[in-house]
Amino acid sequence: MGDDKPIQIFSNPEKNIGVNVVKSPVKLTILEMLRGSDMEFDEIVSNIGKSKSTVSVHLKGLRELGIVSYKFHPEDNRRKIFYINSKYLGSVNVSEQKELEETQKEYLVNNIINDEGDFTILLFHTLRAMLIQEGINIDPILQATGNRIGRSLFDSLYDDDLETFLANIVQFWSDKGLGRVSFEVGEIIKITSLDCFECELLPKTGKPACFLDTGIFEALFSEYFNCPVSVIEIQCYTMGDGKCVFEVELLN
Repeated sequence: MGDDKPIQIFSNPEKNIGVNVVKSPVKLTILEMLRGSDMEFDEIVSNIGKSKSTVSVHLKGLRELGIVSYKFHPEDNRRKIFYINSKYLGSVNVSEQKELEETQKEYLVNNIINDEGDFTILLFHTLRAMLIQEGINIDPILQATGNRIGRSLFDSLYDDDLETFLANIVQFWSDKGLGRVSFEVGEIIKITSLDCFECELLPKTGKPACFLDTGIFEALFSEYFNCPVSVIEIQCYTMGDGKCVFEVELLN
C-alpha cells in the first residue's frame, strides 16, 4: 500500500466535531472502502489485507476522531457494522504540486486583466486553478454549495410547465454570464453547457470539474420533480471536450 494517497479531510459540525485530517495510508484505505458502503469488521480485514489487530487499532483511531462509528448487526449483536459518521470535505494530494500555466502571470493578464468578462468569475477560475496546482480537492464543498444555491434559485425559476422551467434556466444562465445551456428531455435529461463559467479556463486534468454546476442542477431538478436525482457530468472542458455535458436521472 503506497504512501502517496491524497490526504482526506472530514468534519461533522452537527456533533461538534471539528476538521480532521487523515494521513495514514491504512486509515485512508478503510475510509475509501466505507465511502462505498457500510462494512462489517471481518469484511474490512478481508479487503484490506492487514491483521485484525492492525485494523482494530486504526478503526479505534477513526472512531475517537468521530469520523467513523458502528452499529450492531440486526441479527447478531456480536457483529459490528462500521460506517462513516462525518462529512467528507475534500482532499490534498501533495504529490501533484506543480506550477500550472493557468496560475502564471502572462495567462492571468491575458484572461483577467485584458478580458472583458466578469472579473469575479475570472478570479474564481484562478482560485480553482491554484487549488488544483496545490493538489487540493474541494469538490464535495463545491457541490454542497451548488445545492444551496440551486435551492435558493428554485422559486424564482419555477414554472409548472417543464419547458418553461428549462427556458427560465437558460435565460438565467445567459443573463448572469454563466454560459449557454441547452436541454434534451427524455428518460434522462441531458444538459449541454458552452462557455462554462466554472471550468472553461481551468487546466486540462482529464477529469470533470463542474461540481458547483452539478450541485445547482441537482437541487433544481430534485425540487422540481420532488424526488432525488442523480446528476453526472460526462463531458467537460477540463477533459478536453470543448463543452460540458450533464445527465440528470430521476431516482424514484
